[in-house]
Amino acid sequence: MQYLNQLEPDALIARFAEHPPIDFRVLEAAGTPAFVAPFDLLTTADADVRQKIVRAPGYGWWGRLLRWRTAFVGTTVSEYALFPRDADASRLPAALRDQLGRGQRLLIVKDIPQASPLFDAASGAWCGRFAEACQTAGFVLLEGQALAYVPIDFASEDDYLARLSSGRRKDIRRKLRKRDEVAVDEVRCGDALFANDAVVDAYYALYENVYAQSEIHFDKLSRAFFAAVLRDAANGGVVFVYRHQGEMIGWNLCFAVDGKLIDKYVGFAYPQAREQNLYFTSWFHNLAWAREQGLTHYVAGWTDPQIKAYLGAQFTLTRHAIYLRNPLLRLLARRLGRFFESDSQWAADEQA
Repeated sequence: MQYLNQLEPDALIARFAEHPPIDFRVLEAAGTPAFVAPFDLLTTADADVRQKIVRAPGYGWWGRLLRWRTAFVGTTVSEYALFPRDADASRLPAALRDQLGRGQRLLIVKDIPQASPLFDAASGAWCGRFAEACQTAGFVLLEGQALAYVPIDFASEDDYLARLSSGRRKDIRRKLRKRDEVAVDEVRCGDALFANDAVVDAYYALYENVYAQSEIHFDKLSRAFFAAVLRDAANGGVVFVYRHQGEMIGWNLCFAVDGKLIDKYVGFAYPQAREQNLYFTSWFHNLAWAREQGLTHYVAGWTDPQIKAYLGAQFTLTRHAIYLRNPLLRLLARRLGRFFESDSQWAADEQA
């Protein structure tokens, strides 16, 4: 892997640089991937706090003041922040601050791992030193998102389900009855099928469906990005395509890397995907596929932690390091940080 903390293939990181999300500008600072993008300050706020602010009188007018052009260290196609393997953890934060933090009102180093089970202890120790150095350099550390994963340490689907409560087992088995009505195809990236522009258009349309119904709209990937990824035979990607009565109602792009199945992107047709309980079907298909391939982990991503916990996922947390150019705002951020740590509080409650 090119970078520290990298779970994804190098080719996916390269496609992000070539075809960044819409309205993003990709750059590099101190050898580290970074980008500049418009950012709503309420994006990672606690849901209750966000709703109260959005409902406040005049938000439609003054809410624009909460949307800043922001510099980010990292990418939106990697689970974690990516750092040069030979970087000095004690010096890198100051270099990033000086190169990026002076030009924007806000700089965010996103998704710094905390003792993740998905990489080695040396990488975890490096990230710990980096986080400490961020504080020394004037950054404020906030608890980040909860990354869902499942260790592939079960012998069968029944063995996996036996670990869940009886109520959940009954509900999940009821939902999985629908999978007999769904056919699953396995298509590798680089397949001749993806040379057809109409096919890429169909896949992108289902991705847009998922993006449109998401509560948070931040990084909308372009059609050009998906075309490049789907047509790249060297990236090792596999697409699981779900069909009902011959019609594609969903797809899921994953990468098997270093013993882990990394779940990256989905596209769903609505209402068909909901009617067929496709989220449940795809979850158990991925678990079975990972087990059959002899993989050690299924990495399910950041979104929808509640349903992933219901389905048996475990979680590992990250931290974000934020630098505000204005010293008064830095002080305010330290006082308000707890309102932007909902995943940390939620994960602690779920796994207590």
